[in-house]
Amino acid sequence: MGVSAESRTSFIAIVIAVIALIAVVGFYSSTSSRISSLEDKISGIEDKISSIESKIGELPKQPQVTTVTETKVETEVKTEVQTQTVERTVEKTETVVRERVKLTVIGPWAGDEAKYFQAVLDEYMRRNPNIEIKYVTMRAEDVATALPLQFEAGTSPADIVITPWAWWIVEMAKKGYIEDVTNLVNKDEYVSGTVENVMWNNRIWGAPFTMWLKPGFWYKKSFFAAHGLSEPKTMDDFMALLDKIKSIEGIKNPIVTGDGVGWPISDVTEHFIINIGGPDLQLKLINGEAKFTDPEVRNVFENYLVPMIKEGYFSEPIEWTQAVTLWWNEEYALYFMGTWITGMVDDPNDLSFFPLPGAKGVVGGADYIFVPKAAPNKEEAIKLFKFLATEGQAIHVSQPAGKIPTWLKVPTDQLWGPMQVVFNKVKELNLQILPDLDDSVGGDWQTLFWDQLKLLWVNPDQLDQVLQTLTQEFPQK
Repeated sequence: MGVSAESRTSFIAIVIAVIALIAVVGFYSSTSSRISSLEDKISGIEDKISSIESKIGELPKQPQVTTVTETKVETEVKTEVQTQTVERTVEKTETVVRERVKLTVIGPWAGDEAKYFQAVLDEYMRRNPNIEIKYVTMRAEDVATALPLQFEAGTSPADIVITPWAWWIVEMAKKGYIEDVTNLVNKDEYVSGTVENVMWNNRIWGAPFTMWLKPGFWYKKSFFAAHGLSEPKTMDDFMALLDKIKSIEGIKNPIVTGDGVGWPISDVTEHFIINIGGPDLQLKLINGEAKFTDPEVRNVFENYLVPMIKEGYFSEPIEWTQAVTLWWNEEYALYFMGTWITGMVDDPNDLSFFPLPGAKGVVGGADYIFVPKAAPNKEEAIKLFKFLATEGQAIHVSQPAGKIPTWLKVPTDQLWGPMQVVFNKVKELNLQILPDLDDSVGGDWQTLFWDQLKLLWVNPDQLDQVLQTLTQEFPQK
């Protein structure tokens, strides 16, 4: 029986449809495989982009651009036929594009002290609207620990760093981490001896900022007046004053002992060394020409400090900022502290001080500014450095920061009122300004000095051990 033409046509159509279906399925399968592979590749590229973006985020950001509009006033002169002169003022607005640079400054000040320094930075930003400055607080101990690792890696977290440790700046300069500023600093324009502290290899590696003094024992004038007390003229007067204070109701100890890492105790110790042993003894100890076991040094401890500790004239060590509050609340009468205390009390006009009777000198020290070699914005950092080392000091000393300028071109009448009184008293007593002992020696010995003095304050019978340890561990020159 034959197949009709119509059946053959239908069969062929079905075969063609099946073949087409197989082709479509094959194509779809192949395409899906390629799409899946492509998606994998895209995913890999996205991962790499994400990684690159992350790295870019860690790099210093490019300076922002700000648009500053300036209006210039020009005068056009027009001469009429009748020889009359007519002036016409034309205002032209000009758009100037400037780079807005963000600088970072690391410094040791926190709380109110940071606020007083911020006034200096604010003035610089006012004068330079294309500059934005971020201030970061970091203790000298932390700066000395953390920054060298970054300097070694060729980076710096800041454009300007400020620290009281001049010796550390010199160490960093020897390693090539500090910018040479010899051409920016004229040492003859500064308090003698301050710039020399940051010199090495006949080059200058930093500049002194403002200076603090550690002039003596601070007291409230109202407290002295209420109890009939007066400043001592002799050492016998001083001891008699301490006995009288000790008998006042509510007084825990005549002198509060500031503590923390230990430097407030070293301050009062140095004051006794300078004014019992003499200014030269302080300098000899710094230079390693005298030892703590020498008779003239031992005399200061054995016949003055240790008896005073045993008599209860000093309190046990108390965190130094807490001690300010306790002393101001009259739980203690005297506090040996630096001039920055003038900005930490409720009424600085109720504040006065006296050094040990017959005093010949006081410790004075500066905080030092330097520019890291790896500063992110070197050119602008150097401009800020120059400002801080000079005109910026005038702004800082006008604040209640308890500082005096090291730049000699700052007029003394620009000092904050209470500091003018301190400055004039130091001049009147003709007190020689001397370097800080432990700040000058620095290194591991500095913290050892603090720790040994804390030990002495709580256990004065350990005097021999303390003096022996300080002598044995003193760094060799």
